[in-house]
Amino acid sequence: MKIKSIRQIKSLKGKRVFLRLDLNVHIRRNEVVEMHKLRMALPIIDYLLKKEARIIIASHLGRPKGKKDDKYSMEPVVRALENLLKTKIKFSKQIIGKAVIKKSKTLKNKEIMILENLRFESGEKDNSVDFAKSLSDLADIYINDAFAVSHRAQSSVDKIKKYLPSYAGFLLEKEINNLSLAFKPKKPFLAVIGGAKISTKVKLLENLSKSANKILIGGALANTLLLAKGNEVGKSLVDKDSLSWSKKFIKQKEVKEKILLPSDFLVENSKKEVVMKKIKDVNKTDKIYDIGPDTILEFSREIKKAQTLIWNGPLGMFEKKKFKQGTMSIARSLALQSKKEAVCIVGGGETVEALSALDYKEYINWISTGGGAMLSFLAKEDMPGLKGLIK
Repeated sequence: MKIKSIRQIKSLKGKRVFLRLDLNVHIRRNEVVEMHKLRMALPIIDYLLKKEARIIIASHLGRPKGKKDDKYSMEPVVRALENLLKTKIKFSKQIIGKAVIKKSKTLKNKEIMILENLRFESGEKDNSVDFAKSLSDLADIYINDAFAVSHRAQSSVDKIKKYLPSYAGFLLEKEINNLSLAFKPKKPFLAVIGGAKISTKVKLLENLSKSANKILIGGALANTLLLAKGNEVGKSLVDKDSLSWSKKFIKQKEVKEKILLPSDFLVENSKKEVVMKKIKDVNKTDKIYDIGPDTILEFSREIKKAQTLIWNGPLGMFEKKKFKQGTMSIARSLALQSKKEAVCIVGGGETVEALSALDYKEYINWISTGGGAMLSFLAKEDMPGLKGLIK
């Protein structure tokens, strides 16, 4: 897979570079409380500064629904990035128009300007050609270093490439190169897939059923597949919209041989008590919230056999402390296997949170910055943000 990298440009001196980043971070009391995404953006910014480019940074933040909303302003991000870079950054409250074009043209070499939240303009999410053209008027070159939104058909990652010479940034390159390891995996190849909705993971599961040796399923995904097999799952969360697909999927011979579903659970019964139950003992009033100890042992044994591992999605209601154990235990098993030189690729908010809590992130080969984007890439879906940047 060939990537059209920004490294291919010999001279960037004096060039206005439109740098699309993913700076969609958590803000609390007008301060950035999670710096990971900002730190991941530093290598490409440092590179452009050394090359004496003029840098225009753009990102979205939250979901302001195409209207200006001060609680989604990029100002806290500008301050946090200034502290990391130890340099002054200009901030433009205008995103498009003559005033901001003038500001972009008066930038000096090695100066940075950050635009206000792209999603304050409805044209961004609409993938508007006019909005993309207006953004392109700010720069000479476009760089996409926002893998996490590259599965979205939005102006700043898709249509803008029609108007500017376009290249991949360093983080985008790393995402593509590391996630591509799953396409030619060392065997045995094992996937751990959790989360709530099967509908978001249909193509991934179909692809994995052909390439993986084992697929371990947890979370509400497991509930839906167990229901499709005729098991009682009580009042547990299921993806009803995907039940018809699940019934067909689970009947396939190659799927039966590869998929491993939980055999026991932590459930909350009608008395609000948390008890452990085998799948055969789950009744109509129970709510399944986590995998049980037998499943943890069975999943861990399979993980120990693998040479390539993918993990996306929690295996239970991870946000509640009493139902964290399944996800945390599997995170530990994956990290330890990765430490033994297995290739391990992880993505999704709760999965990364579990690894961080255990202080095991350093043992994982690649932690993707994109949950949905990682799923789309591994499912080999069309990704608008990557068109023209990879072959």
